[in-house]
Amino acid sequence: MRIDIITVVPDLLKSPFEASIMQRSISKGLVEVHFHNLRDYTDSSYKQIDDYQFGGGAGMVMMVEPIDKCISALKEERDYDEIIYMTPDGETLNQSIANQVSLLNNIIILCGHYKGVDQRVRDHFITREISIGDYVLSGGELGALILCDAVIRLIPGVLGNETSALTDSFQDDLLAPPVYTRPAEYKGWKVPEILTSGNTPKIESWREEQAYKHTLKRRPDLLKD
Repeated sequence: MRIDIITVVPDLLKSPFEASIMQRSISKGLVEVHFHNLRDYTDSSYKQIDDYQFGGGAGMVMMVEPIDKCISALKEERDYDEIIYMTPDGETLNQSIANQVSLLNNIIILCGHYKGVDQRVRDHFITREISIGDYVLSGGELGALILCDAVIRLIPGVLGNETSALTDSFQDDLLAPPVYTRPAEYKGWKVPEILTSGNTPKIESWREEQAYKHTLKRRPDLLKD
């Protein structure tokens, strides 16, 4: 998978891709991540990429021209499956969306700033709009990082155990069941005996039951269907 991220603050994005799972995915050649500074695509001597709103009002708007130049330059080099805009009024990111995006080959992520982008960008370039929640951040970079992390870990070969991601919360519309590790007893607190029994079918049945109970208690909205 290739991910191209368009941003006005590329330095904010780089360090998370230099550690842990995202770094390993890049080292293995499973993912390419490229950062594009939007200020490199403006003819303004001041590197201006925003301007005042038509009609008045507080807050600046990202201009259509530098975004057009950046996206058009990228599209001349390859085809893209999605051009994603991170915005508070997009569809809320969930595991299903992460699964869908993880199956793509090439994507562009545009990080918004200020009051957002000129609507013509959204009308003519963007193919999908994603939000990470009902709140507003200073820019779309943190949202882009969250999307990338959620997507990259699903790519085959990224995790040490490829089945691990399949048992995460929300993959089957349930929260994950409780998990335990050694020691089997600590300060008198014992691991449920079923987990140390070696009876795989019963263990799986127990986990399914616990996942349902956990979801019913904490996120009953997930069980509405």
